[in-house]
Amino acid sequence: MKITRIDHLGIAVKDLEPVKKLYGEGLNLTLHHEEVVESQKVRVCFFKVGETNLELLLATSPDSPVAKFIDKNGEGIHHIALEVDDIAAAVEELKAAGVRMVDDKPREGAHGAQVAFIHPKSTHGVLIELCQHRPK
Repeated sequence: MKITRIDHLGIAVKDLEPVKKLYGEGLNLTLHHEEVVESQKVRVCFFKVGETNLELLLATSPDSPVAKFIDKNGEGIHHIALEVDDIAAAVEELKAAGVRMVDDKPREGAHGAQVAFIHPKSTHGVLIELCQHRPK
């Protein structure tokens, strides 16, 4: 598996608008993408910081993973996303090494990227997302 960069940091929020205002006006960052990811019951907003993004995550349903995270932990860092060169191979390599996965195979995430999450019990409490973007 080849990790090419930190793609984004996911930040769980209860109310998107004041946080978007803080990041946009307060931190002078530009919002460059926003969408709803129906499969994860979440609205996401991306702010570019160099080659990395800050991803704001707002639950669109009380039973979404992000809503459950906020109920348990409050707002804050939800996950770290690492871009990989071949996500299917990375998932298989990790499973073969005994790493516990949330996703047994890649699935579609924001921006149409392929994503798979590593369970935090295998990464000392950190939820790690692997992602591979479509060729541009």
